[in-house]
Amino acid sequence: MSVLTRDEAQTRARLLDVQRYAIDLDLTTGESTFTSRTAIHFTARTAGDTFVEVKPAALRSATLDGAPLDPETLTGNRLPLRLAAGPHELHIDAIMDYSRTGEGLHRFTDPADGETYTYTQLFMEDVQRVFAAFDQPDLKAAFDLTVTAPNGWTVLANGITAQQDDGRWKAATTPLISTYLVALAAGPWHSITTEHAGLPFGLHCRRSLAPHLDADADELFDITRQCYDRYHEKFDEPYPFDSYDQAFVPEFNAGAMENPGLVTFRDEFVYRSAVTDTERQTRAMVIAHEMAHMWFGDLVTLQWWDDIWLNESFAEYMGYQTLNEVALEGPGGRPPGWRGTNTWVQFGIARKSWGYDADQRPSTHPVAPAPDDVPDTASALLNFDGISYAKGASALRQLVAWLGEKDFLAGINTHFTRHKFANATLADLIDSLDAATDRDVHTWARQWLTTTGADTLTPTVREADGAWHLTVTQHGDRPHHLTVGAYDHDPHDTTALVRREHFALDVPQGDTATARPGRRPALIVLNDQDLTYAKVRLDDTSAETTLRRLSGVPDALTRAVLWNTLRDLVRDGELAPTTYLETARTHLGHEADLAIVQGVLAFAATHIADRYLTGDQRPAALTLLTDLTRDLIRRTEDGTNPGLRLTAVRHFIDAAAQPDTLRGWLEEGHVPGGPALDPELRWRVLTRLAVLGATTEAEIADHLAADPSATGEEGAARCRAALPTPTAKEAAWSAMFQSDTLSNYLFTATAQGFWQPEQSDLLQPYVARYYQDAGPLADRRGPAIAEAVGRYAFPTPVDADALRLGETFLARTDLLPALRRKLIDQVDDLRRALNVRG
Repeated sequence: MSVLTRDEAQTRARLLDVQRYAIDLDLTTGESTFTSRTAIHFTARTAGDTFVEVKPAALRSATLDGAPLDPETLTGNRLPLRLAAGPHELHIDAIMDYSRTGEGLHRFTDPADGETYTYTQLFMEDVQRVFAAFDQPDLKAAFDLTVTAPNGWTVLANGITAQQDDGRWKAATTPLISTYLVALAAGPWHSITTEHAGLPFGLHCRRSLAPHLDADADELFDITRQCYDRYHEKFDEPYPFDSYDQAFVPEFNAGAMENPGLVTFRDEFVYRSAVTDTERQTRAMVIAHEMAHMWFGDLVTLQWWDDIWLNESFAEYMGYQTLNEVALEGPGGRPPGWRGTNTWVQFGIARKSWGYDADQRPSTHPVAPAPDDVPDTASALLNFDGISYAKGASALRQLVAWLGEKDFLAGINTHFTRHKFANATLADLIDSLDAATDRDVHTWARQWLTTTGADTLTPTVREADGAWHLTVTQHGDRPHHLTVGAYDHDPHDTTALVRREHFALDVPQGDTATARPGRRPALIVLNDQDLTYAKVRLDDTSAETTLRRLSGVPDALTRAVLWNTLRDLVRDGELAPTTYLETARTHLGHEADLAIVQGVLAFAATHIADRYLTGDQRPAALTLLTDLTRDLIRRTEDGTNPGLRLTAVRHFIDAAAQPDTLRGWLEEGHVPGGPALDPELRWRVLTRLAVLGATTEAEIADHLAADPSATGEEGAARCRAALPTPTAKEAAWSAMFQSDTLSNYLFTATAQGFWQPEQSDLLQPYVARYYQDAGPLADRRGPAIAEAVGRYAFPTPVDADALRLGETFLARTDLLPALRRKLIDQVDDLRRALNVRG
């Protein structure tokens, strides 16, 4: 299949003005294919040749202005068109394949009750899997969608849908939107509806999840309403669509997708097991993120994919900021939960580290890449990473700190007014922001958005003349507007610190010096409120204070900055991984912010214990983690902090080196003192028992029979792949690499179970096999599975031979771009792990 180049898109945009699509889908024709009929009304500004994209199982017919086109001229995904100047009407009749990889029109049959659901994910170039289109973001059009669906199904779309007298479903005509934003979700949905601000709002999920959606519906609607109202306070343009539906769909590849009027979410957000308040906060942030896209992304859309960061960075920043405002204004009569907390703590500890990691790999790129760096859709797909999301959002947060929120929002509103229902570029946005302020936004944008890498800010402190003198040395070229926190020991509490002062500092470039009266503080924290994007270091005294007194720092956001500093030091080989573990052992028991506990334990387990320590060091690390989490379990026996207890239980399970305690929990059905082993915990325990060789295929089958759900099937696949026997490993490998029947989720679950540090000897032969089988599988199954092959199925052994195999494989020139990009990152992480080990 040909990918669309930027030059081709520009040529076609100059030629065509597309007015309207009429799409008619029939979903009653079988389990493997559906019928797609498309009429496109457009005008050619001049005579010329172009093409329309479609990826059919069979192209039955095509006509242009009533004259038949030869289906045999379809080459790959392109049907050539020869146009005279003037209006045209193109009709395409095709049979299309359903997807099992979360691309195009995905079809899923729920093992819990046998009900079938379909939904679209049309991002980038997957429109062509569902209907014929001039598939590029700057050829916006109005869409009319009609769907024939099985009896008992409900059809959801971008606009309000209604069932007609002939049984077909018809959606209201959309405003002008891009092809990739057209959305459909059809099936026997369980739906909950309400109305807000004169618009219908809906929540939808598959029927087997109905009780769980019902339990959370008030919370979900509450967050949706509050975010909707807050965006209307921020934005001059009203919400631009006729309804707001949120559909939680199965086997979704992303967290969510911002389809206008019909946002689709992965249905793991409909919680069937216990979750922490931090996880609920994450779900709320995703709701806020996707709603921000209704304005930035849907109302105003990028012109070409080099500006995808504009969509994601804006929604990421606005999602966290708006949710933070909603959270801090109180729960509105609902139990507090995560409300009243600073959501930027979670961003700092969980999301920002994603950006820092991505920015230090060979695959790094500017937040705003140059147009020549995104020459086609295949290269654009590679930029959905921690830079486009986390670093971009951090840059926008720094811009707001420097510019002021009033001027920032004024510029954003100008941008919406100038470009509503149209397309815009980064230059357009900068012009709108520049018009709202006296500051030089163009220069700021060049320094922040067109450069790569993370700056490093290092403090030097000395005392003289009754003052302490701070010099900040910058390694990098960006200006930073940040805050510095100075902390001293609390004279009334030997474990605590108190903030002595907090002041703003501008670090333009090079060295920046400032003096403050009095003796030097015990702890000096650069970027104290995490307003800028930079790696920060500690002077010697502050480093010692951090290791000894980190949990005594009074502000959670400051503690997140310090934990990220320790994390960076470990990754850069400047702090021993065991020191990080000991610091976690010392301080996590006193940590009040659950997002920090979860972030620190995740890094300690998945990076340090699994990768940065040698096989000889790993048992001691697991012992430390089980001791730490056991202490947290003991400290939460009074039931006052169920989220911390659940987090501790999960990590105890994952680190357990002996099966006895886990076996006891499984047989009793609960952890002593709680919680009960709900499905998530039960499968987690069974997976760890499988890794330790303490369960059997028969027991896995019994658990699946007791939980015959989609997540049960995934849990069973994970457990079977984790069994430490040659037979189990070979069966899992064959399912992943020799068969193409696994869905995207079952492939991921199998890959997650397969590679286990405890089984390195058994798995060693599969390292070389991975590099034999990964390329052909990616070629056969496409970008979504290629990404999963690179992310989840990548070999975990950390040794020089594995690195050599990876580097040799990357020397090939025939790799699918999605696989190559993921492997560049994985091989670099492997190289870093070896460097940390020394």
